[in-house]
Amino acid sequence: MLIGEYIHTIDEKNRVSLPVKFRKEMGKKIIITPGLDNCLFIFTTKEWEKVSKRLSDTDSDLSFLTADKRSFNRFMFGRASDVEVDSIGRILIPDFLKERIGLKGKVALVGVQDRVEIWSEESWTKYKHIAEGQADALAEKLGSEKK
Repeated sequence: MLIGEYIHTIDEKNRVSLPVKFRKEMGKKIIITPGLDNCLFIFTTKEWEKVSKRLSDTDSDLSFLTADKRSFNRFMFGRASDVEVDSIGRILIPDFLKERIGLKGKVALVGVQDRVEIWSEESWTKYKHIAEGQADALAEKLGSEKK
């Protein structure tokens, strides 16, 4: 399970070190894609296969038939990138993904169970404070949902 929060620096060549804990769980090849809430998602190749299957799974297996699915699949798959983890644990973040969320200087790498999220440190700090302020209400809401 991928958990924890780490602050690292993105270098002038768009490389950032993955925490050792994440490297051990993720392997040498990962998928980086646009995320939600102004972050990037990093998946293992195995987890990416699961996500891909769930995004394309419909009763007729024709996920391109609805506009919402087409749009979201373009968002997730069209800008996804296979990335190798180098010998010292760094990954190269493609320019178009770096620019999408304004990465520079310090970045937050956050383990969220099945993925790692990359945030600009500033965006992560703001988001974290908002989420912390809503945690009790969110827990109550999620706890009262029927399954």
